[in-house]
Amino acid sequence: SSRVVEIQSQMSERAVELLGLPEDRPCLLLDVGCGSGLSGDYISEEGHYWIGMDISPAMLDVAVEREVEGDLLLADVGHGIPFRPGMFDGCISISAVQWLCNADKKSHSPPKRLYRFFSTLYTALARGSRAVLQLYPENSEQLELITAQAMRAGFTGGMVVDYPNSTKAKKFFLCLFVGTSGTLPKGLGTECASEELQQAKFTNERTRFRNVKGKSVKKSRDWILEKKERRRRQGKEVRPDTKYTGRKRRPHF
Repeated sequence: SSRVVEIQSQMSERAVELLGLPEDRPCLLLDVGCGSGLSGDYISEEGHYWIGMDISPAMLDVAVEREVEGDLLLADVGHGIPFRPGMFDGCISISAVQWLCNADKKSHSPPKRLYRFFSTLYTALARGSRAVLQLYPENSEQLELITAQAMRAGFTGGMVVDYPNSTKAKKFFLCLFVGTSGTLPKGLGTECASEELQQAKFTNERTRFRNVKGKSVKKSRDWILEKKERRRRQGKEVRPDTKYTGRKRRPHF
């Protein structure tokens, strides 16, 4: 219906706004769960390029019929984002990521699928870029699960909630930063203090993960081990860990 299309377009606009893209050049964006390409239309209007991924052949057929300008890929994002590192200047997703919380098959583990999605998305995004994922969480546990897996994959950021005091207009945007921790944008219509606490709670999620084993300060042993582990997961050749890993060399030999 036209109402759905209208809401979809508004959320796409808001998501792109939250990406904070440079104004002087066209960017390449990834649209996760692009459906029939409504968000893509807005991205194209703004002068940017996009690639859309969706699990539904029927929806992608509609996008093809509508002759959208983006490229389309039929894929399950729970299997990961199959693009080369640093390819995208940003990612948006409208009402899609919460589906990864469902175990549709016996073999599906939501935390694993979410982690696979976020870790490969992190790799596919250029340093300093953002991912803005609008989602409809079923409950706070789902929000926690999704946010936790994003932080585990290396993102910083947190939840931006628009119109938190309205039942109808309330919208959740998971706003994630790659490689730089930006300041979390303010939610629209957030004049209430309780929302601030909510945001702080999600933003501190990362520090909690980082401090489980003491500190993961840059270039520390933990930091190096984590980086090597990430490399291994990407299938790269990495030297085995030893007691010398992360040790400082003596200043003279």
